[in-house]
Formats: sequence, structure tokens, C-alpha cells
Amino acid sequence: MQPVSSASNVTVVARSPGLRPGEVEVVVTLPTYKRPEQVLATLQSVIGQRTSLSVAIVVMENDAEWHAGADAVAPLFENGTARGILVIAHDRGNCCAYNAGWLTALAEFPNLRFIQVIDDDEIAGPDWLETMCRCAETLGVDIVGAPQVPVFHEPGHDHWAEHPVFAPPYRVTGRVPALYSSGNLLVARRVLDAMPRPFLDLSFNFTGGGDSDFLSRAAARGFTLGWCAQAPVRETVPARRLEPDWIRSRSLREGVLSTWVEKRKRGGSPAARLRVAGKSLALLAASPLRGALRFALTGSLSNGLYPVYVALGRVLAEFGYANEQYRQAEKN
Repeated sequence: MQPVSSASNVTVVARSPGLRPGEVEVVVTLPTYKRPEQVLATLQSVIGQRTSLSVAIVVMENDAEWHAGADAVAPLFENGTARGILVIAHDRGNCCAYNAGWLTALAEFPNLRFIQVIDDDEIAGPDWLETMCRCAETLGVDIVGAPQVPVFHEPGHDHWAEHPVFAPPYRVTGRVPALYSSGNLLVARRVLDAMPRPFLDLSFNFTGGGDSDFLSRAAARGFTLGWCAQAPVRETVPARRLEPDWIRSRSLREGVLSTWVEKRKRGGSPAARLRVAGKSLALLAASPLRGALRFALTGSLSNGLYPVYVALGRVLAEFGYANEQYRQAEKN
């Protein structure tokens, strides 16, 4: 094992033989934590990409103690089936894993043009990567998001795909004003070269939202954003994520993160804080009507309660409430 000096507390576990770092144009970063079977399936979908691009993969294991994911994928790197690098990111947390992967990619592959992100509960189609890169060039944007299509393994659950916690923010390809998730994201090298480090703020490590905050700050710096409807990944949705308490907790969390990101965007002045608080109270006041309209349109009580929970989360954030759903990521 050897340290990577550009990424704090990161150890290289495996490096594919014959890797030529200077030829690599695109690096796919894949964080994993306690999902050995799923990360193996995700990695296989990345290996199977049909593309003319020179691609490398960086897998970031975030369970330094048991490292089941690293153990599962290491043979694929060692025998050259997977082209790239497997690392252990010793500092726990979602943001630490992402930062470790991005810094490793920048340090190891000097001529890369894009970093593409996929999570260890997602499966990519064979033309996914080529489509994402082509979309970035066609739209002339710096960052591209794409759908994470939920896959429900229990019969009769497909209607949940339209619930706001699972539905994509956009339906058609084009330039967009904002992006919110890194689960299926392409980032141009120039963005990472310009953004301060660490890229994802560690205060979001266990709450989530570090990606949304990063994307908001990148947009504020003038980087352009796009959406590629033709490059979805399929995201496995465990049964526990359809339980009312999980939906409620995730909806509250989205409200909390909305307040946090907006406060950072507006600055820390008393006037800015008052504007954010005023908006939160206005949304809370309007949420019963908005919820009733959603219920009337969808017939779903959970769907109708969503704007109420989000608005309540925004207000609770003013009093220091934080839902660390990723503190025990394997139970999330």
C-alpha cells in the first residue's frame, strides 16, 4: 500500500497493471460503504461501457475497518479487468469519500477532462458515460446531472417513482439553473481546479447535502449546469426507504438542507438570515394548501405531506435541527 499525498488519509489498495495515467480522459469515481455485492455490480456496469474515451475508475472504500467492498472488487483491479485505482478513504463520511476520490483522480491522472460520479447502489447502461460526455459538449456546460431511476423490488411499488424524494428534478435534456445530487454527475476538470478544497464541505458528512452545497457554490462562481435525460442510472431502493418514517425523515432533511444551502448562498449577514427565515415561515404557512393540492392530484397522502415536512424541516433548521441519516449509512 502507498499513500496518495494529494488526498488526506487515503491508501492505495490496488492499481491495475499497465495503467497509463497520462492517457486517461475521464475518471469514474465510485464511493462504497458496506455494500460489497452492490459495488461489484456497479463496477461491472462501468467496466462494460461502450465508449471511445480513455477511461479509468477510482473506487473509494469508506469502511477502513472491515473493507468488504474493497475486498470484493480488488481482484478486478489486480487482474486488469477494472482499469484504475482502488483506495481506502480512512476518514468516515460521505463528503470525505467523495473528496478522496476526486483528489486521487486529479493527482493520478494529469490529463483528465471529466470526473463522472456513480454511487454503489446504481447500475449504468452501456452507453451511459459516452452519452454524459457528449451531452456536456453539446450543451456547452461545465457540470451535467442525469436521472437516478428508482428500482423497487417489491410488486406494486412503482407508483413511488413519482414521489418527490425519488422523482428527478427535470424531465428533458437542456441547460438548467440548479442541480441537487452527485449520484449521477459529470464534472469538468476546470470546475475542480477552480473550486476551494475540500470540494464537499465536511459539515455535511453525515447529513447529506454536501453535493447540493458544492453544486450551488459552483453555479454561484459562474459554472454552467445541464441535465441529460438520456443517461439514467438505475438505483436500488431498499424496502425500508418506503416506510413512512424514512420518507418523513428524508423530507424533513431536504428542508433542513435547503435552509443550510440557501444561507451559505446568501451570506451570513443578519439581513440575509432574516430573509431565509422569512421564506421558511412563508413556505410553512403555505404548505397545508400546497399539500392539499398535491394530495388532490396524486391521491397519495405521503405525496401530499411532502411540502409540509420540507417546510417544517426548513424552520427546524433555524433551531439547530440536523438529521444525520448517513451516520449509519448501512441502515439508511
